[in-house]
Amino acid sequence: MNKKCFFLLMLLASMIATTHAQIQYFEWQGTQRQYLLKMPAQTKETMPIVYFLHGLGDNITRLDNEFHFQQVADEYGWIMVIPQALSQSGATMWNAALMSSNIDDSGFLMALLDTLAVHHPVNLDSVFFTGFSMGGFMTHRMAIEHGDRITACAPVSGLITHTMASHTAVAPVRMLHIHGTTDPVVGYDGGSQYFGSNLGLGVEAIIDYWKNANHCTGEPTIDTLPDLHNDGLLFVRYSYKGDEELQHIKVIGGNHTWFLNENQTDIAYFKEIHKFFTQGSGGTDNIAEAASSRLHLWPNPTSGQCTIETGKDSNAKLIDIQGRVIATYTLKKGTNQINVSDFPEGLYFIKTAEGAIQKVMVKK
Repeated sequence: MNKKCFFLLMLLASMIATTHAQIQYFEWQGTQRQYLLKMPAQTKETMPIVYFLHGLGDNITRLDNEFHFQQVADEYGWIMVIPQALSQSGATMWNAALMSSNIDDSGFLMALLDTLAVHHPVNLDSVFFTGFSMGGFMTHRMAIEHGDRITACAPVSGLITHTMASHTAVAPVRMLHIHGTTDPVVGYDGGSQYFGSNLGLGVEAIIDYWKNANHCTGEPTIDTLPDLHNDGLLFVRYSYKGDEELQHIKVIGGNHTWFLNENQTDIAYFKEIHKFFTQGSGGTDNIAEAASSRLHLWPNPTSGQCTIETGKDSNAKLIDIQGRVIATYTLKKGTNQINVSDFPEGLYFIKTAEGAIQKVMVKK
């Protein structure tokens, strides 16, 4: 073999090794699961973690090449986790309760979170899920089953399956659902031109599900995003207030698409999702004010005394899952000690007069 051929082979081997090195492995229930992990260039003591769940038949390497997750992580300061679904019936797919399956993807995703939190500066008060198509289905399932640990979710072009719709969400969770009205793959009405007429709840029923779960009352605030492109699309946002915020961006004329670039259409989904995850109220709240009123609580879960940190003086209530106020507190700026050992095991919420909410899990 001449030196030129040897050099080319070594270069190719190096490229292959680099590609494979990006994929990490996590053993779950006897199976090696794959995922990509993208750390932002500018790291902090703790950082939000965002899961992106891919669609039916997709793979994380191809997806990374299209979505450029490292750039997303760098831009927004997110720890990005892009897990790979297993192959079933000849295609990679999540067990979103769309069909019969024994694969515990829900448990896998949360077990991976626990492991990543041990080895990386994960802020467990800022755990987010988003996903496209079947990844959107799975994002809804994660919100329903693990809303006590997930801060907010943003499924795109994915539905709640009928099986999951029969389950009561474990807790309110901030929810942004994005869907195109002319989506032929995962229809706005719950059907599909390709997979049958009954994939899951239609979008209006999904909004009703989360209105009930989040205890939303009253009519939504409706605003239409500026229509700057001649693309036949119109983005209308519906915002509902409750124990946790609910939003729906209705893409009038929208197909089965994840919009990446504002130069091509009126919004970029990652940018809009980032606003929702970090600011609330349609992304229009003052960031400094939001930061000053935000609550941090630890340890969580707790069996007794815990610490609450807030950026300003405030009055707060402890509310049980039925919405009953069972205790009140006067919080001072900085750290405060409270004791919850007298309350039964279960999920509670600390809510300040300014509307900041922190979930509290009491375990005996």
